[in-house]
Amino acid sequence: MELNEDPGPIDNYVLYDQDNHVSSAVWDGHERGVLRCHEHTSMLDQWKLTPKQIKLVEKAGFGHLRLLPAMSLDNALIAALVERWRRETNSFHLTVGELTITLEDVSLLLGLAIDGEPVIGPISAPSSVCEKLLGRVPEDLNGGMVKLTWLKEFFSECPEDASQEEIERCTRAYLLYLVGSTIFSTTTGNKVPVMYLSLFEDFDKAGKFAWGAGALAFLYRALGNASLKSQSTISGCLTLVQCWCYSRLNVGLPKFNQEPDNNCFPFVLKWKGKSGARTKCNVVSYRKALDSLNPCDVQWLPYKDMDCTAIPEDIKASLILRASRTMLLCFDKAERHLPDRCLRQFAMHQTIPKDVERWERKSRIVDHGVDLMGKMDLALKEWSERWVHVVEGGDIVDEGEYMQWYQKITRKYIGRVTSSLESEYQRTVTAMREIANIADIVSAEGLDSYNRELLDEVKNIVHKCLTEQFEEIPNEKVKKKGNRKRRQKDHLSMEYE
Repeated sequence: MELNEDPGPIDNYVLYDQDNHVSSAVWDGHERGVLRCHEHTSMLDQWKLTPKQIKLVEKAGFGHLRLLPAMSLDNALIAALVERWRRETNSFHLTVGELTITLEDVSLLLGLAIDGEPVIGPISAPSSVCEKLLGRVPEDLNGGMVKLTWLKEFFSECPEDASQEEIERCTRAYLLYLVGSTIFSTTTGNKVPVMYLSLFEDFDKAGKFAWGAGALAFLYRALGNASLKSQSTISGCLTLVQCWCYSRLNVGLPKFNQEPDNNCFPFVLKWKGKSGARTKCNVVSYRKALDSLNPCDVQWLPYKDMDCTAIPEDIKASLILRASRTMLLCFDKAERHLPDRCLRQFAMHQTIPKDVERWERKSRIVDHGVDLMGKMDLALKEWSERWVHVVEGGDIVDEGEYMQWYQKITRKYIGRVTSSLESEYQRTVTAMREIANIADIVSAEGLDSYNRELLDEVKNIVHKCLTEQFEEIPNEKVKKKGNRKRRQKDHLSMEYE
C-alpha cells in the first residue's frame, strides 16, 4: 500500500456514512486508542442460587447464559474490530469481504434462543415495577435504571427458608443483574434499565422470548455507536464479540496451557475465561493484522468440528433461522440481520448482496405509559415473517466478481503505512492512551486514601505525558506533519480536559 493510496470507498453508496466513521479520524492521524469496554461479569459468580432458583432461571431461558465465564476482555482487540464495523451493513468490512456476528453465533456461543417472541414489552413506571416484582424500591431510580450493586446487595443470597414469593423476587433480581451485566450492559456502567424486569414477571412467558435475537439487536446498535469517531465507549455482550473473533479469525488468540475443550455448551465455555494468557498487542498491532488478513486466516465454519450432541434439541431446531434476513428487536432498538452479505459463514458461495435500504436509527426515550409496540409495528412485522425470508444457497459462482465489486464499495485500510519513526511514535501514544483508559476505568471504591492518591497520580502522569507527546515530536516529523500535529493536539485537549 502506498502511503497516500485512497483507502476507499471508491463508490460510497454502501458506506455512505464514512465521514462520521472512526476510520476517517484514524486516517487523518487522530488515534482513538482503546475503547472503554462496559461488561460486568466479574461479580456474577458471587450470586448464590438455590436449586429452586436455578430451575426458574432455566425456565426463563437463561440456563446456559448463567454459565458465562468472567472473561478477561482484550480492549485493544475489541477496539480494532470496531474500527472495521459498519453500521450501514451491520457487518465487519475486512480485506477478505464482509463477516458478521449472526444469529447462529449468539445461539451457539451463548446458548440463547433465537426463535420466539420479540424482546419487547410494556413500559411501566419503574418504581411500581420494582415494588411489584422485587418487593422493594431503590432510592435512586434516575432514568429508569437500577444499580447492579443494589440488586446484589439485597438479593444475591436467597434464604433457605424463603417463601415462593421471595424465591421468585430474588430470581428476578438475578435475571435483571445477569442481562444488565452481559447482553444488555450499558455505557452508564453499574446500571441496568428496569424495563427488562417486567419480562421476568412470569418465568414461563420469559422462556418464550427470542433472547438471542434481542441480544444481537442490542450488540449491533452498540457496535454501530462505537464505530463513530465521536465515541470512546462500548457496551453490549463483549464476551460474545471477543469469542466470535477467537472462533473465526487468526487474530488475538490467547495462548492456552491446554487445548480448548470442544465438547462443552454453550461454546463460549471453550475459551474458559481467564485460563489463557493474551498476546501483548495494542490497537495499532491488531489493526495491522486485520488490514492484512488473508482468506486462509478465516475459519468460515468454526462450529463444524464442535460436538453437535452437546447442542440442546430446541436450539438445533431453530438454527435454520441463522440465515434469516429479518429485523431484530430489543425494546426501542431495531436492527437488520443481513446473512446474504456473509454467505460463506453458512457454507454458501458469496454473491453480490442486495442493496441495504437506508434507515434512520431512532433513539426513542421509552417513558412509562408509551405504546412501544405501536411505534415498532414495521419491525415487528418483519420479525413475524422471519421463517419466510431464510436465505438459501444458489448455484456455484465465481467469487472473483464479488471481490471486484467489494473492493469498490469497502474501506480497504484503516491505518496508513508509516515510517519507522512515526510508527514508533504512534505505538507509544496508543499504549499510553490504553494506560489512561484503564486508569480511568479502575474504580476507586473501597480504596483507602493512600491508594486513591496513587491512582490519581497515575492518571495525572499519563495524561500529562500524552499532552507532552504532541509537543516533543522529532523535528523531521514536525516538518512533514505540522498541520496534523496541531489537529491532534486540539483533539487530545478536548478528549482529556
